Amino acid sequence: MAFDLKLRPNAIPWPPLIYAIACVCGVLLERFVPTGVLLPRWLVLGGRALMALGLGLDFWAMATMFLARTNIFPHRAARRLVTTGPFAFTRNPIYLGNTVLMLGIGLAWDALWFLPLAFSAAFLVERLAIRREEAHLDLRFGPEWASYATKSPRWLKWPGRGRG
Repeated sequence: MAFDLKLRPNAIPWPPLIYAIACVCGVLLERFVPTGVLLPRWLVLGGRALMALGLGLDFWAMATMFLARTNIFPHRAARRLVTTGPFAFTRNPIYLGNTVLMLGIGLAWDALWFLPLAFSAAFLVERLAIRREEAHLDLRFGPEWASYATKSPRWLKWPGRGRG
């Protein structure tokens, strides 16, 4: 039986695996190939703020999905299209939150390997999950998805630029 994108976007829950592997790699790299940089206090505090922001965005998005009674797992079918809460300003608030959390960890813990790994994880999640999730949502919700996708950017909308 062929894989049906309408039934679910992926067979494997790529995003949590990718972010978890990136974090493990960050810890191992810092352990065995330390960057040896001691960041100024203001950057460490900024990192803590980014960690709080990333976790807050994650929990806000999960709560919004829970209240909408839709599926939160990235390898299962969406039951509803959520466009409120953090989904009003980014189509992927959990992935954005995870990326911001990793950036914050890198700064807060002087673990600079986390910085390129956060961007690498985001790139891989976009390639392996987001594009398939968007195709899945398009198949399931059609015009409703198309309208939402034109209003809310994939990641973030930057001032003076088109959709993110």
